Amino acid sequence: MAIPPRTTTPSVYRQYGQQHPVQRVGPNVTDDYERWYTEATPSNRMVLSIRSGINSEIAWALDRLYRLCANDQFILKTIPGLTDALFEWPEWYATEGYLVAEQHRLFAMPDAEHRKRRHALESIFILRNSATNEPNAHELANHSRTLPLLFNTLTNLAPDTDMNAEFVLNAMELLQAISLGVILPDPASNKKDPLPTLLQIAGYSSNRSLIISALTLLAQLFSNIQNTRRLDSNSPALAASIRYLPLFVDRALVDASLNYLYAHLSHPPMVKAFLHHPLMPSTLRVLVSFLLSEQVEETVNLDISAVTRAIPATTVVIPVHDLTKEELETLVPMPEPQRCYEWMKIMFVATPDGELTQVDFWTLYKDAFTPFADRYPVLVASDVIKNVNVVFPQAQAMVLPGPPQRFVVRGVDRCKNTEAAPRFKCLWERFQCSAPPFEAPGELYDHLLEHLESSENPEPPCLWASCPLPSSSKQRLRSHLLTHLSSSQPPAKHPSQDDTITVTADGESYPFTDPTKRRPPPPRQTNISYTRPVADPPSAALTALLIIRILFRSSFVATTDTAPRVDGEHFGFPGVVEDDDGDDVVDDIWSELEGERRGRRAFVGVKRMMEDVRMKDETLMSWIVEMVYAAYDGLFRS
Repeated sequence: MAIPPRTTTPSVYRQYGQQHPVQRVGPNVTDDYERWYTEATPSNRMVLSIRSGINSEIAWALDRLYRLCANDQFILKTIPGLTDALFEWPEWYATEGYLVAEQHRLFAMPDAEHRKRRHALESIFILRNSATNEPNAHELANHSRTLPLLFNTLTNLAPDTDMNAEFVLNAMELLQAISLGVILPDPASNKKDPLPTLLQIAGYSSNRSLIISALTLLAQLFSNIQNTRRLDSNSPALAASIRYLPLFVDRALVDASLNYLYAHLSHPPMVKAFLHHPLMPSTLRVLVSFLLSEQVEETVNLDISAVTRAIPATTVVIPVHDLTKEELETLVPMPEPQRCYEWMKIMFVATPDGELTQVDFWTLYKDAFTPFADRYPVLVASDVIKNVNVVFPQAQAMVLPGPPQRFVVRGVDRCKNTEAAPRFKCLWERFQCSAPPFEAPGELYDHLLEHLESSENPEPPCLWASCPLPSSSKQRLRSHLLTHLSSSQPPAKHPSQDDTITVTADGESYPFTDPTKRRPPPPRQTNISYTRPVADPPSAALTALLIIRILFRSSFVATTDTAPRVDGEHFGFPGVVEDDDGDDVVDDIWSELEGERRGRRAFVGVKRMMEDVRMKDETLMSWIVEMVYAAYDGLFRS
């Protein structure tokens, strides 16, 4: 409770004469800033209150220390006598008080013992909180009463009882803060040994907080090389850490399990023994699964598309020019070769890039004038081709080598109509039908059937434009006429088909002159999607990776073969002194070899999972790659 500042002279002092009271501003007396309570003097009020034996004063002092002990400015050694005062009640409870508590499990303790037990809990809690500050941890580590108190607590008190659980938890957490220099006693000595209690808590307790604290404390103790002699391959703590490892949602418990596993397997004899553990393969799989669950990845989309052009798939095709009725009536009576010259001027145009086959020239000429050959003679094919150079001097008839050879005329092309012909115009009678264009293909087909039925010839030819179909039955012609009709609607496209065509960016045009020689264009859009790690894995995942690395090094590093020994078939090895326990040494080596084989088989079993592990750090990723490659090699070695 904060004390209000004094602004006037207290009434207990008498005022002399007309002297005015001197106003004094009191110090900041808010909680956690009670400076006169933390003065570095032997007569410090809190120390005196703790040692006073007055319950109200003790409760007041411990309450203030509750507030101050977590502050970085709170240093134990600056208050002489405070540390020793805080040890009194915990020491009483660890040596005598716990017996009183055990006698009153069903009923409340006497008031005096109950108050002392409460003071003990508060005192050890204050010591535990103050140890989070490094100067205080150093002070407590070097204090002569710290280890005896903690060892007595972990030796005498039953940790699973509700009466002792909180006291034992604070004692273990205090021991964690000073565990760097703690050396466990030899089990053959008569000294207090906390290890059995810690192993019992880690392996068999149902109190989660005690389990986490015990595993963390054991990991710190076994990080000291002098304590590794107390490691046991069948430790209950090892079984507990393996048992709790798959509980990924309980991060604190998993961290404690990983830390203990790392401390346990960092000792070479323990990792060699662990390779024979029946749960070793499943433990390795859980560790890799934990790496996968902890990695944070992002999806990267990379566009590697080439430069292309997209042109409309539907183009307006300008029809080539065909002789009209008037043009044909004008050309037919002309004498040759004048008729051929005029015909070429109407039907063709000079184009540097144009190319037509000589057969096309002759076929178009023959189809136009052969029906009138009985009255007006026609030229032969060679004369028609020769006349091309007369009308178009830049054109050239040539033979392109094959196979097969191609006879072409280069430099000319068909003349195009400037106005597109109606879509449903009747071209019967060789373009001579005078019927107006129709609005639908059905109407045009009915009109063509009228032409067909009006013919007296039972096997008339097809008279559509320049169709070369010879005489056929009317029934066949009815089906053939459908090939000359265009659909009223464009053909349906597949849903994945686009409205454009992708061509290369170097000027390729559409429609293509020869589609069979079209260069395959690159895909219009080529995106590569892959995942990559965003950040390095958290500390727990790094611990899991270190454990995997230890198992890997122990499984894939070949054991040195034993030197030849003297027997009926060997001379032995120079410099090797024979001893009587040679058979035991050989048995140990064979045991190590079997452990390595089991380890390799375990890594072979998780190689697929490890392929999915991604690390941002290149060094850590190189570890993963090395282990994956070694796992594939282990297929043959295991």
